[in-house]
Amino acid sequence: MQHTTTQPRRAPGGERPPAHRNTPAPAPQPAATGAPAPGEQPSAHGHPVHRHAFHQFLYVPLGHITVTAEGRDHRLSPSVALWVPAGLPHSARFDPDSLVLSEDFEPAAHPLPYRGATAVDVDERLRRMLLARMRAPEPGDGGDALFAALTATRERCLALPRPTSEPARTVAEELRKRPDHPYTAVQWAERMFTSATSLRRAFRTDTGLAFSEWRTRLRLNHSLDLLSEGRPIGAVAARVGFASTNGYILAFRRHFGCTPGAYARESGGAAR
Repeated sequence: MQHTTTQPRRAPGGERPPAHRNTPAPAPQPAATGAPAPGEQPSAHGHPVHRHAFHQFLYVPLGHITVTAEGRDHRLSPSVALWVPAGLPHSARFDPDSLVLSEDFEPAAHPLPYRGATAVDVDERLRRMLLARMRAPEPGDGGDALFAALTATRERCLALPRPTSEPARTVAEELRKRPDHPYTAVQWAERMFTSATSLRRAFRTDTGLAFSEWRTRLRLNHSLDLLSEGRPIGAVAARVGFASTNGYILAFRRHFGCTPGAYARESGGAAR
């Protein structure tokens, strides 16, 4: 399915747009004259840097796109979507045959809890909700409920794209059940009767992440609930598969910008 773009719908007569819109692709914010500024027109390959007056939730049910905001690349897939707050400059690159859906919300009616571009894991429930809205000719009622559902994901949770090809998908499912599984990529490949090179390539192609980085993110996400429960940091590190407490603390700080102890205190836990 080829990627297409459309401009956000506007209410007739220059009135304010509705509090919630559903459009089949991200579109740049028009200039003050009502027309896109020179050089800011979208193309089949992406959007140059632009910003919107509305909050935008980008979802990619088919293919992948990469959105760049605040100096960081966010790779979107059928399992990872992205919030782009109103006024935030960003650009996008589309993979061939990608399909991009945009749920747009007026800031006055829907205050967004995120200040920066924020990735969101799309589970089966959200996927069905978003696809159902795509099939509807008009968004109709339910914008408030959808906004609540799309902002309910824990802000600190790291986006974790799900592999779609075998055997990477099988390995990912096993690790989700047991994040502390000690197998290396080579050992997993032997178990899946494939090569380590093919397995690593599948993770990189499907998720945009190296196998080791994907596994680290999975382990860190699993550790968040344990920290909130007040578990000792050393016990949490071992429970999710880190070889040392120091390694866990360093990885946590690198991804979340604070230590596990600080996170536990903020979330009401009493990790030691």
